[in-house]
Amino acid sequence: MQQNRNIQIIEWEDLDKRKFYSFGVFMTMTIRATVYPATLIRTRLQVQKGKSLYNGTFDAFCKILRAEGVRGLYRGFMVNTFTLISGQAYITTYELVRKYVSNYSKDNTVKSLVAGGAASLVAQTITVPIDVISQQLMMQGQGKHLTRFRVKVKTEADGKTKMAFGQTRNMIAQIFAADGFRGFYRGYVASLLTYIPNSAVWWPFYHFYAEQLSKMAPSDCPHLLLQAMAGPLAAATASTVTNPMDVVRARVQVEGRTSVIETFRHLLAEEGFWGMTKGLSARIISSIPTAIVMVVGYETLKRVSLRPELVDSRHWAGTLGGICC
Repeated sequence: MQQNRNIQIIEWEDLDKRKFYSFGVFMTMTIRATVYPATLIRTRLQVQKGKSLYNGTFDAFCKILRAEGVRGLYRGFMVNTFTLISGQAYITTYELVRKYVSNYSKDNTVKSLVAGGAASLVAQTITVPIDVISQQLMMQGQGKHLTRFRVKVKTEADGKTKMAFGQTRNMIAQIFAADGFRGFYRGYVASLLTYIPNSAVWWPFYHFYAEQLSKMAPSDCPHLLLQAMAGPLAAATASTVTNPMDVVRARVQVEGRTSVIETFRHLLAEEGFWGMTKGLSARIISSIPTAIVMVVGYETLKRVSLRPELVDSRHWAGTLGGICC
């Protein structure tokens, strides 16, 4: 598809790194703020027993909004913003590994798969401690009885809970007191088993959907438009395939379990096959806009970050390996 359209990929060495990182932080922050409520809802749905709290994504959204207000949908958001560091580490690792692999293979899919897997490994090493803390904070409020830790909250006159200053520090102290430093890496293996396969699944389907859309689209259809359509389709597919492990990951990190296999078995025995689909709709809801913004935004980011002397010699093209994950 790229050869037929004569598209030249914007590679790492073509970029003005100062612009790239500056715009990248802003783009990543905007995306995270937009999809965070869906992430919080997904976590609560995955951790709840059966339908003890919510009947689904929309029901959870309405109940949280009524009981906890808009702030309830953003519990743990401030600590979660530190994943901006892992986001930049992901981008850097992906681009550098992609460049290294290009010495051995010119196949775009191979380069993207290897680079995406390596980037996921680096990013999760940074992200897991942040996730452990933010997920515990997400479960406060209506879901606090499902987690091992509690934070102090204030109750307003209308009955809604108000976040008290120092919740994050208090949660960190509780986790460390209970589990030590290892507690911040609870679920690390489960996270790797979720996000590395997610990258691996996303890419083949992304190329498949992009190729099929290219065959159906008019010859003058913008390449970026095809990418913006293929990205969400690939994200929905990858989310569906890897959701069972994502449920296990959430249970391990929130409930304090130690064994991925035992958690999987317990979930299957307790809730059956449908337990593996918990939070799937919320996960897809958050992954689709993320994929669209990442496909369009990341390519736009790379274009505006081009070194001035290369602006007229490069066109938009999809490298995006696993950046959606």
